[in-house]
Amino acid sequence: MKEIDWANLSFGYMKTDYNVRCYYRDGAWGELELCSEETLNIHMAATCLHYGQEAFEGLKAYRGKDGKIRIFRPEANAERLQSTCDGILMPELPTEMFVAAIKKVVKANERFIPPYESGAALYIRPLLIGTGAQVGVHPADEYLFVVFVTPVGPYFKGGFSTNPYVIIREFDRAAPYGTGRYKVGGNYAASLRANKKAHDLGYSCEFYLDAKEKKYIDECGAANFFGIKNNTYITPKSSSILPSITNRSLMQLAEDLGIKVECRPVPEEELETFEEAGACGTAAVISPIQRIDDLENKKSYVISKDGKPGPVCTKLYNKLRAIQYGDEPDTHNWVTILD
Repeated sequence: MKEIDWANLSFGYMKTDYNVRCYYRDGAWGELELCSEETLNIHMAATCLHYGQEAFEGLKAYRGKDGKIRIFRPEANAERLQSTCDGILMPELPTEMFVAAIKKVVKANERFIPPYESGAALYIRPLLIGTGAQVGVHPADEYLFVVFVTPVGPYFKGGFSTNPYVIIREFDRAAPYGTGRYKVGGNYAASLRANKKAHDLGYSCEFYLDAKEKKYIDECGAANFFGIKNNTYITPKSSSILPSITNRSLMQLAEDLGIKVECRPVPEEELETFEEAGACGTAAVISPIQRIDDLENKKSYVISKDGKPGPVCTKLYNKLRAIQYGDEPDTHNWVTILD
C-alpha cells in the first residue's frame, strides 16, 4: 500500500480493503458477508433508484494513544437508521446486526485507521437501499445493507476554526413533516443548489430557516445548529431537522459542565444575542460560526468578534474528542472498543 499522508487527508473517498454486505430477502436478513468489490450490481428498476428508498448513516472510528480502536456511539446510529426505515417503509436492521457489521468492517480495514494525533479518523458509511424491482410506487421486497469505510481528514479545510454562513431562502432542504428528520439521500440532493450558491458567494455553507414561515432557524447545511448565551446551550426544535448524534452528545456534555440546555424554536433575530454558535455533526464535530449573513435583508449577525472559536465551543469540542480518542473517561458508555 502506498504510504498515506495522514496529516493532509481530505474528507473524501479512498479505496480500502473490504466492505460488509447483508441481503434482505423473503422477509428476513441474511448473514454478514465480507466483500472486496467496490461496486453494486442492482436491478435497473430498484426502488432506491426510482423512489428514493435509500438511507445512510455516518460514524467514525478512532485510534487512541493506547493503540485501542474506539467506535463512537454505533448503537445511536442503529436507532436512527431504524427510525428512517420506519419513515420510508424499509425493513429495520436489528441493533446487534448493525453493530456487528460496523465492528467487522473496521476490523477488516484496521490498517486504514489513522494514527493517534494525526487529525484524521476512519469514517464509516452504512448504506441501506431498496433493490427489489418495482415500477409502481411501492416499497421493495428486497434490500441491501452495505458498510464501507474510508480514512478522512477534517470536513472543513481549516479544521476547528470559525466559518461564515449565509442564509438561503429560495431553497428548502426539507419540509415540515417530510423526510427532514430521516437520513435519506433526497434531503442532500435538495441541498445541493443552496450549497453551491453559498460556496459561489464565498461562504463555507448555507444556512436554512424553517420551510413554512422562514422565521425560525433550522439547520446549517447538513449539520445541526446550536447557540450559546447566558450559560445556556440552545438548539432548534423542528420536525424538519435530522436528530444529530453529535448534537445529542454535546447537549449531554454541556449539562455535565453545568450549562443549561434548551431545545426549542429559535427565531432568526435571536442570532444577534448569541455569544457563540456552531454547526455540529459527525463530519466536522463542531464548526464554530464566525458570522451569518442575511443578504436579502442586508443584515450580518457577527457571532465571533475576534474570528476565533469561543470558550464554550472549544471546551465542548475538546471534551468530545477526548472521549472519542480515549483520553478522558467514557462516563456515558458511548464508545465501543474493538476487541
